[in-house]
Amino acid sequence: MEWYEALILGLVQGLTEYLPVSSSGHLTIGSALFGIEGEENLAFTVAVHVATVCSTLVILWKEIDWILKGLFKFQMNPETKYALNILVSMIPIGIVGVFFKDEVEAIFGSGLFIVGCMLLLTATLLAFSYYAKPRIKENISMRDAFIIGLAQACAVMPGLSRSGSTIATGLLLGDKKEKLAQFSFLMVIPPILGEALLDVIKGLKGEEVMGDISMLSLTVGFMAAFVSGCLACKWMIDIVKKGKLIYFAIYCALVGSITIACSLM
Repeated sequence: MEWYEALILGLVQGLTEYLPVSSSGHLTIGSALFGIEGEENLAFTVAVHVATVCSTLVILWKEIDWILKGLFKFQMNPETKYALNILVSMIPIGIVGVFFKDEVEAIFGSGLFIVGCMLLLTATLLAFSYYAKPRIKENISMRDAFIIGLAQACAVMPGLSRSGSTIATGLLLGDKKEKLAQFSFLMVIPPILGEALLDVIKGLKGEEVMGDISMLSLTVGFMAAFVSGCLACKWMIDIVKKGKLIYFAIYCALVGSITIACSLM
């Protein structure tokens, strides 16, 4: 992977991680265009995902600080309940990561046809959430957090947007738009950091996780994903509040259709 390819793919990852258009799908499409595959692509994917987690920590630091201060009061308060909801939302993705990691990694090498189909599914979810009018609830319940977590677990499929799936699911459950984007972005922090930690442990054990990718390409990709992720995170929170997800549904439908057509040629 050349440094300029890492720059482009890092920018794509940072922007699409928060926008409901599937960062994994766009990375797969971009990697296919550049002819990047195998361990090189896997190592880069992990690096840029960690970069977007760092951008979440920067943009939502006030919310994270609020949660941490509440936890250290060692009592059941709104902050502790919020943290418990995040913990509950992690259960499905944790099960997938522990028991189905190899199967998930195999799916990422299954080609553009799957990506196109999942982008169409993302478009469908976003459209449903836009037109549905459920009764609005004041707070995200533990039950809702688990269901949103199920959506996150399903979004390991390349092309199925994680933010799109979790936010759309929350909207269909009747959760407030103002709180959903924040919760969606915070709930992904522990799983991605956990995945990165496992890769570090692999490296310490001498297992191959880097492939042929250079440190320059990894660094360029990381910084590009971090900077663009900061911008996209702030932008997406405003978009969800305004309820303009239908435009992303149209975009995903178009890109998904083109991707399927190209995969069949």
